[in-house]
Amino acid sequence: MEQTATRIGALTASWTPAQFERTYAPGKWSARRILIHLTQTELALGNRARMALATPGYTAQAFDQDRWMDLEAAGGAGRAGEASGAVAAQALVAMNAFNRALFGSLTEAERATPFTHPEYGSLTVDWLMHQMAGHLVHHLVQLEAISKS
Repeated sequence: MEQTATRIGALTASWTPAQFERTYAPGKWSARRILIHLTQTELALGNRARMALATPGYTAQAFDQDRWMDLEAAGGAGRAGEASGAVAAQALVAMNAFNRALFGSLTEAERATPFTHPEYGSLTVDWLMHQMAGHLVHHLVQLEAISKS
């Protein structure tokens, strides 16, 4: 998680607003939207881990990533502004560091803490941590492709 988030931060640190609007393929999210999505995911899944650790029998709530995107990416629902790519990248790096601080402090028993998801069934905090790491890698590949375009 640390290496991937650091790579994303370094990759995008000097991008212009126009560079954040590039995409890796027609009809796909721009770099800015990918970064917003990654930041929202760090926020949501980090919260899920915290809730599972602090709430016995916790059931996670599903969220619609496209509706979340509309909140911050396009001035959705009549909003005047939108999150910039630079702000999203900085927030991602910071939120990732915050989540990693928690995850690094967990015991093996805490990592095995179970919770339930309405779509995925029984999960553990450890499973969630691995999903978060893989998710970052998946989108890093897209951001690297954008950086070369």
